[in-house]
Amino acid sequence: MNHDLNSIPLGRETPYPAHYDPSLLFPIKRQRVIPQNIEVIGFDFWRGYEMSWLQPNGLPKVGMIKITVPFDSPFMTESKSLKLYLNSFNQEKFNDDSALIAQIRTDISQAVGATVAISMLSANQFNTEVIDEPLTSGNTPEVNIDDSLQLFETYTPDANLLHCDPQQPTIAESLFSRLLKSNCPVTNQPDWASVHIRYEGHPIDHDALLAYIVSFRQHQGFHEHCVETIFADVMRVCQPKRLSVYARYTRRGGVDINPWRATQGFEPPSLMRSAQQ
Repeated sequence: MNHDLNSIPLGRETPYPAHYDPSLLFPIKRQRVIPQNIEVIGFDFWRGYEMSWLQPNGLPKVGMIKITVPFDSPFMTESKSLKLYLNSFNQEKFNDDSALIAQIRTDISQAVGATVAISMLSANQFNTEVIDEPLTSGNTPEVNIDDSLQLFETYTPDANLLHCDPQQPTIAESLFSRLLKSNCPVTNQPDWASVHIRYEGHPIDHDALLAYIVSFRQHQGFHEHCVETIFADVMRVCQPKRLSVYARYTRRGGVDINPWRATQGFEPPSLMRSAQQ
């Protein structure tokens, strides 16, 4: 497979495939941002909304594909290539949904170099999709940190903006902001997300954390790398005992991406959609 970013389909005029083609998947080598001495768990959860195929009688079906990629897979898949790949099934016939799911699992697992989990939400299940806002996080209610009267003037990531008080006793807290924005490193198109941070440690200053999140506003980075940068910076500056960072990016090109990174001991976050998605 071609891993050269100069060949990436993102940002180029690309014809839609007429037939199934697994070679459309474009793997990008992961660049781990989190220091190796920090033991991390997590995944990248993708939803594909443009999913359609043919039944044996030629009648189309539609569904929502859900893909969970291990955070430590050697490669991640470029989003436009995934969109093109999923659309290559539009004129392909499958005897049943399980055969389609098995094919997608095989292809994406081969592309990223690790076994991925695949599930399908069929059209008659669409009404079961619940919008979950804010994110459910056990018995700890999420606190929205987006209201602030402070002056904001930093729009490139700056960990020095973060602040916690080591003189205060440790607490468990769940925080979220809808104001995370970064830019695609290939096209410079804006990527929007809500970010959800759970931690146990000395209190993190909410205004300082919000300023840090806002500082990504002009940053160019893939979704996965942005989440790992946030995780690594909070760990280094605030040194919490436990930390979880989950970003729910707005869909682009029929795909939304939701990376999660955490220290050991956290339950995976809810995979329900936010109102932004």
